[in-house]
Formats: sequence, structure tokens, C-alpha cells
Amino acid sequence: MSRADAQLQPRKSGLTRRQKRALSRGAQYVVFVAVVIAFAVTADWGRLKNQFAQWDLVKQMFPDVITLALKNTVLYTMSGFVFGLVLGMVIALMRLSPVGPYRWLAGIYIEIFRGLPALLIFVFVGVAVPLAFPGTQIPGGTYGKVALALGLVSAAYMAETIRAGIQAVPKGQMEAARSLGFSHVRAMVSIVIPQAFRIVIPPLTNELVLLFKDSSLVLFLGVTLEERELTKFGRDLASQTANSTPILVAGLCYLLVTVPLGFVVRRLEAKAGEATK
Repeated sequence: MSRADAQLQPRKSGLTRRQKRALSRGAQYVVFVAVVIAFAVTADWGRLKNQFAQWDLVKQMFPDVITLALKNTVLYTMSGFVFGLVLGMVIALMRLSPVGPYRWLAGIYIEIFRGLPALLIFVFVGVAVPLAFPGTQIPGGTYGKVALALGLVSAAYMAETIRAGIQAVPKGQMEAARSLGFSHVRAMVSIVIPQAFRIVIPPLTNELVLLFKDSSLVLFLGVTLEERELTKFGRDLASQTANSTPILVAGLCYLLVTVPLGFVVRRLEAKAGEATK
């Protein structure tokens, strides 16, 4: 029998590729179950319950954790998102501008604010701006400061996302609009940008989730009791009671918003994938 004929003969021993994959998955499941069992057996559930699951503290947090802390968190997030979206659109158009200085300024802005930690931006807005411009008040008080800080951070990311979305629109769309008598600006506003936003809705929604978590940095601006968001609210109550249950409840409140938003992101990505097929 030649070597070629031997290679064509079916293997009589050993595992097939599908069997190997199934065996590998089974081994991973076994390891996962073993880790869960080890954690369940070795953890001190009594101490965990005393520190993180005091029902009387949970009841003490309601309804303020929803009507005050969660409400403020949502307001901070939405104000920062709206400001960041508007500024990000401007920066994205500057990045695509044929005018060199516009592109350079937009590039510098993106590199700076995308590279700096969000905490430093909050400190800059809360400390540096009042020092640089004495007597100047940011409109909206704390809400205005948070919108400015979150917007400056998110605009850098949104600008790159929007720019990529605009560039993903086929050039023929602009050419067709110009052939119909549209000006460049009108074609961008009426034809290109709406199509770009359909492309970038999933990543923008993901940015909203990130902003929702970054709103916890508002505590560095020095807020009043009525302006506290979820993290500040939970930390204050945890300090008063010497118990971590309020922090756990605050974390669960974050999940009440981020988990549905994550589901929306996945659905939008799936729909966008189906539209491109």
C-alpha cells in the first residue's frame, strides 16, 4: 500500500475532532463546578450575611435609594451623555474637515481626553475651573459640573465612534446626493449622518453604560445630601452603620439599569448584523 493510500484510510483509533472538543468542554464544566463547590464550602456565609445582607438596613434605604440616589445617577448620566454626544459630533466633523487646523485641534482633544482618567477631569472641573475663572459659575450647579465633566470625557470616545460611522457610509451616498443638487452640508445632515447613526447606535449605547458607572465620580465635586448619587449614598450609609449592606444595594441598583442596557446593546448589534447581510 502506498503512502497516499494509507493517508486516505480512515483512522481506526483515537478521538475525532468533535469528540476532542466535547471532552474539552466537559473538562471546563467540571473545573467550573469544582471551583463553585469549593467556594460554597469554604466561604463563611454567616459573616458574609452579617456584613452584606442586613435586611433592616435594606429597608432603611428605601425609598430614598430610588427616588433620590438612582434618580440623580440617571440625571447625571443623561446630562453628560447629551453634552458629550453634541460635542462628540462637532469633534468628529472637525476630524473629517479638509481644514487642517480643525483636524489638528480635534486630534489633540481626542488624545488628551481619551488618555486622562475621568477622575482628573472631575477634579479639573471642580477645582481648576473656579481657580482659573474666579466668580464664574457653571450653569446648573452640580448637575452642570457633572454634565461638563462626563461630557468632556465621553465626547472623545463618541467623536471617534461617530467619525468611524460617517466613514462607513458608502461614498456613493454623498455622490448621489450631490448629483441631485444637495449642498455638501445638506447632504451630510440629511443623508450621511442619519445612516452613520444607525451604524453607531450599539457602541453609543455601550458608552451610555460606561457613563452610568462613571457618574459615581461626582462625589469628588462635593455634593449636598440632596445631590448624592448611588455610590455616595451607599458609602455614607455604610459609614454610619459600619456595614457594607448599603454598598451592595447600591451596586444592585446599578445593575437595574446596566443589565437592561446591555441587553439593548446586544439586540441592536444583532439587528445591525442582520441589516448588513
